[in-house]
Formats: sequence, structure tokens, C-alpha cells
Amino acid sequence: MHSLPLFLKLEGRPVILLGEGEAAEAKRRLLERAGADILEDEQAQAALAIVAIEDEVEALAAIARLKARGVLVNAVDRPAQCDFTLPAIIDRNPVLIAIGTGGASAGLAKALRQRLEVLLPATLGPLAEALGNARNALRGRWPDPASRRRAIDAALSEGGVLDPLSGADEQAVRHWLDDVGEDAATPRLEEVVLHSDDPDDLTLRTARLLGQADAVFHAADIGPLILNRARADAARILAPARPEWTGPGLALWLTRKDQA
Repeated sequence: MHSLPLFLKLEGRPVILLGEGEAAEAKRRLLERAGADILEDEQAQAALAIVAIEDEVEALAAIARLKARGVLVNAVDRPAQCDFTLPAIIDRNPVLIAIGTGGASAGLAKALRQRLEVLLPATLGPLAEALGNARNALRGRWPDPASRRRAIDAALSEGGVLDPLSGADEQAVRHWLDDVGEDAATPRLEEVVLHSDDPDDLTLRTARLLGQADAVFHAADIGPLILNRARADAARILAPARPEWTGPGLALWLTRKDQA
């Protein structure tokens, strides 16, 4: 991971914007949408700056001066000079999806955004707000944080009652809380047979299970590219044979086709 993605609240906060032309105006519109206080004075006090100056010598000089003051800089079309980059954005307020390439190709990020836009329903925003408003009810129903997470994961999974791609909204959240089904903490072990070390060969079901599992048991020859697809906080446990799992929650046993 070349960068740590962050969402910054810029409402009313100063951001320096230097430069003129199409690129600068595009950044200005983005900052205005975020509610930033846009300043065109290089000497202004701010933590962030965007340099969209076309002249190479002038741009590099401004970047150097800003960095010398400790200001974090985004240098348009100069990825090597960037302390941070601005991603392509899908806005389903309050849901924001950012797609970045570390400055390698803004065109690629844009193309991915356009593809994903058509897949994501307008109900994502209301669904997120409803889950936020239901926070106290969720804590009351599942006081244990791990059990609460498993229940929410199950509801939001593909085909679940709150599947975010199904058009689920605030009404669906109310129905779910009124009639919660099987306890997601019930121990469950799924065996996953892998055919290669290429993550692109994973089935949609396997990719989904890797994102949900609390623990991933694996043979010694399962490659890191596959294991990295597991949930970031899931336990990864080397196991020479199919394990016993007493839970709570979901565990996976990863093995190869010739070992299954």
C-alpha cells in the first residue's frame, strides 16, 4: 500500500490553491464542494496546498517553499512531488468512495469511477444514515462489539437483508431490527479450495468469505497475495490439517485443489 487513504473534513478550513487554467479550476470546484476556505496567497497559513502552476520552474520553486514551511502539497501532473493525491470520487452522501492510483493515472481512476457509478444505487446514502441512526438500537441488541459486527456483516453481505447493492434503505434497516434472524456469532467453518495463487482467480463467493471471516486457517503453501484478500483484522493461522473451530463467527480453511 503506497499511501494511507484518509477523508479530511475541510469545511471552513484554509487550503492554498496556486495556479490558473483548467486544472486549477477543476481543483477549485472540488475544494468548494468540500467547503474549504480557498486561499491564493502562497504565504497564507494552511496545512494543505494544491499547486496547479503550468510553468515547471515556477511550480517546483513554489512546491519547495511550501514544503519548507511544513505544508503538505498536491502538485498537479507532478506525482513525484505530491505529499497527497486527490482521488476520483463517487458521492452517495454520506457514503464517499475514493479511487486513487498514487498519481500514476488519473484517467484510470476516472474510468473505474465511471464503471462503479452505474453499479451503486442512490439508496446507499439513506442506508448509511439509517445504520448511523440505529447505532444505539444495534448496541442494545448486540452489546458485545464482535457479535454486533458479525450481525451487521451478515446483513450487509451479498443476498443479505441489507445488501447495499440491492436497493436496501432506511425502511429495510427498521424491518431488519424488528425481525433479526440467525445469530451471526454461530460457529461456522468453510473449506475453500484454491486453484491458483492468483487473486483474480478467486470466485466472487470466496472473495466475499475472505472479507467476512474472523479467522483464516491455511496450508503452508497458500501465497500471501491470497491471504492479503482476507479482512485486515482477521487472524491468519498456519494449519497442517483441517482445524476444529469453536467460534464465534466464521472461519475459513484454505487449501489447494490437489490437497482437498
